[in-house]
Amino acid sequence: MFMEEKKKEIQPNNSYQKNMGGNKKSNTSMWWIYFLIFIPLIIMYYTNNSSPYKEIGWTEFREYFYDDVFDEIIVFNKKNTLEATVKKEDFSTVFYEVSGKKWESNSRILVQIPSSDKFSDFYDEAVAAKNISVKVRYKEADNYLWDLLMTVGPIALIIFIWFFIMRRMSGGVGGGMGIFSVGKSKAQLFDSKDNKNKVTFKDVAGLAEAKQEVEEIVSFLRNPERYTELGGKIPKGALLVGPPGTGKTLLAKAVAGEANVPFFSLSGSDFVEMFVGVGASRVRDLFRQAKEKAPCIVFIDEIDAVGRARGKNVNVNSNDERENTLNQLLTEMDGFGSNSGVIILAATNRADVLDKALLRAGRFDRQIHVELPDLNERKEIFAVHLRPIKTDASVDTEFLARQTPGFSGADIANVCNEAALIAARGDKKIVQKDDFMSAVDRIVGGLEKRSKIMTEGERKSIAYHEAGHASLSWLLEHANPLVKVTIVPRGKALGAAWYLPEERQITTREQLLDEMCATLGGRAAEEIFLGEISTGASNDLERVTKQAYAMVVYFGMSNKLPNLNYYDSTGQDWGFTKPYSEDTAKLIDEEVLNVVKEQYERAKRILSEQAVKHNELAEQLLKAEVIYSEDVEHIFGKRPWMSRSEEIMEKKNGLDNAKKD
Repeated sequence: MFMEEKKKEIQPNNSYQKNMGGNKKSNTSMWWIYFLIFIPLIIMYYTNNSSPYKEIGWTEFREYFYDDVFDEIIVFNKKNTLEATVKKEDFSTVFYEVSGKKWESNSRILVQIPSSDKFSDFYDEAVAAKNISVKVRYKEADNYLWDLLMTVGPIALIIFIWFFIMRRMSGGVGGGMGIFSVGKSKAQLFDSKDNKNKVTFKDVAGLAEAKQEVEEIVSFLRNPERYTELGGKIPKGALLVGPPGTGKTLLAKAVAGEANVPFFSLSGSDFVEMFVGVGASRVRDLFRQAKEKAPCIVFIDEIDAVGRARGKNVNVNSNDERENTLNQLLTEMDGFGSNSGVIILAATNRADVLDKALLRAGRFDRQIHVELPDLNERKEIFAVHLRPIKTDASVDTEFLARQTPGFSGADIANVCNEAALIAARGDKKIVQKDDFMSAVDRIVGGLEKRSKIMTEGERKSIAYHEAGHASLSWLLEHANPLVKVTIVPRGKALGAAWYLPEERQITTREQLLDEMCATLGGRAAEEIFLGEISTGASNDLERVTKQAYAMVVYFGMSNKLPNLNYYDSTGQDWGFTKPYSEDTAKLIDEEVLNVVKEQYERAKRILSEQAVKHNELAEQLLKAEVIYSEDVEHIFGKRPWMSRSEEIMEKKNGLDNAKKD
């Protein structure tokens, strides 16, 4: 098949509304620190006068001047003042003790003069009369602001650089004292007591079994005495396990909303830092905050980032920072009392790599599986996400749920949003059924690329290839029923086919073989009807090879190696050795080759028997570029075997046609 299978990995829906009671620290505290540092420096600058002045009058100054006691005089023109330095031999004469005050050796005389011109006239007259030798300088004024900056500026610059470096080293932790808050927890606190927009179980569609599991946690947080009076103990930790996008984080927030208690949220990677010991310190601080807010819930998302099994990576020292953090987490979960009101919820999609000590009784001793939604759950999820969207009567949640097998809750939310965007691009006032189908095609196959240039030979090859898939899926009992086939390029695929797979809990050997045969139909059609094969079947061959190896190695469905499974579900992966010998490996390869070869010959045989109808379907696909199951039914007739999904779809189409008539 030309279309490349795409694994959709959509992030969990983290739609918690508002941080009503968060522990955000105001940056105002930093400004108070700066204020308390600078104010004393300014006060010290003005109060600690290292060069005191003795103020005297203009007349007294003139008397001293005639006695020739001054060594240097500085005249400030704009301020009409002067400063005079006294000669050492005359210091005791000028600065005699007054009221017990002792003058220092660098003390100066400060005089208020009439004006700089009057002083200049007096100076010329006194020098001419007494022949006085004194140095005189004229200045505009003293720049006290500059002196202040020169005195305080270097100190302030050093303090600023120090704080900047400390905050940079803190790894972006907001508030606090920079480097001193590195070991503080990064958990966000959501207090749902006063939050009108809190998440509850009504906002979580589907997940009926998972919600039933966590109801006991909610009941304990609401009324803990009900359990403690009887001597019961609530599990300390519950682990939410499931694929991405299934609503693990949303379910944890709904638990907090239903219980009406504070909710600490953080990721497993928030514990890991470049500094040694920071992760363990953050774990201690997290549990300290949780005990203060008890009863409360602590939610650790993607706990596998810190909770991986210890000692598995032999290339790294076992005593690393991640293991220290895990050890501290294990200690804290054992440290607080059973009835302290602190419950730990965690989420991961890799439960197989977690440390066994983390999953033992008394820690995360309860695992809640949050699986992909089934048909009824998808209907509920569609109903939730369709609330804000304007739709008409053509949109049916059951039909949409059947068209999206294997979709997670996040995928369904994406489908609804994409359908609304497609309708808006078409200037529609409402979102219709066709918009939702286009959205599913867009998400599964990618955007149409009608501008891609292809030769007529390439188009024919793609048409015959896709017709081979469509023909075999219609003729084989256990193959997935066809919905639509197109030769319009989408994404990286040159052609695509959409099927409606049955939602099975187990799969038989016959079902696997039919699926493999239908997958090989594209390559078989190329060889039979075109006489040459192309690279367009590379994705088909990859899928078939993996499926054949799984049948032989994992499912024990081989004739020569029956009832053997070489898969290690514990995650140990057998170390560096294979769990079988070289002879067995050779036998496995032979069995895989036989399975694939047998189904390929079967596909060629069926297509050869139905050559006329196949070619008619391929020619119609070349003309229309897109054909539906009705077109295939018109050529091949009704399917001999009809699945439950096809029966419901047929009834639905009949009702729609009756309404139109």
